[in-house]
Amino acid sequence: MHDAPLLLFKTQRKTKAMELTAEVRELVEFYKLEPHPEGGFYRRTYCAEGLIQQSTQQMRFKGERHYSTAIYYLLPAGNRSKLHRIASDEVWHFYLGGPITIAEISPKDGKVKLTSLGNDFRKGQVFQHVVPAGSWFGSYPQEGTAFALVGCTVSPGFDFADFEIGDKDKLLKEFPNAKEVIDRLL
Repeated sequence: MHDAPLLLFKTQRKTKAMELTAEVRELVEFYKLEPHPEGGFYRRTYCAEGLIQQSTQQMRFKGERHYSTAIYYLLPAGNRSKLHRIASDEVWHFYLGGPITIAEISPKDGKVKLTSLGNDFRKGQVFQHVVPAGSWFGSYPQEGTAFALVGCTVSPGFDFADFEIGDKDKLLKEFPNAKEVIDRLL
């Protein structure tokens, strides 16, 4: 098994390195996942060939963007996707494992929205969820979830130039009503 992604993951965390289950290690290896700066593991699985030119885009983008991109994203228990924002809409798709909560903070009014992504509709879980461009958002596995394997599709396509991890102090000042989510995801 290739241990580089696991070693990177352990060294990028500021807290005690968490142990990954055999099943999570197997998924990381099988899908060739790498550590993501926001937490968890990912791999880009699709990048549209077509490009949207800078001159036809809204000013929120810095350069041309692919029409669309997609990734696998694996979030193990005890981990989180830190609050971050991007310049495009992001569609989350549930694939495997247990449910996660996607937490969003609206940039307009600071309202918090929690969405349960999973496969049990009787518990209010959904298979897909769209996070609007510019929203602060992150996610975490729900109680009893060993891991969640999801997909994220971004359009216009994702580029790290559009990716920003939140600053806890700034977000607490701007969105004091979202303190619980900010404390949990930063």
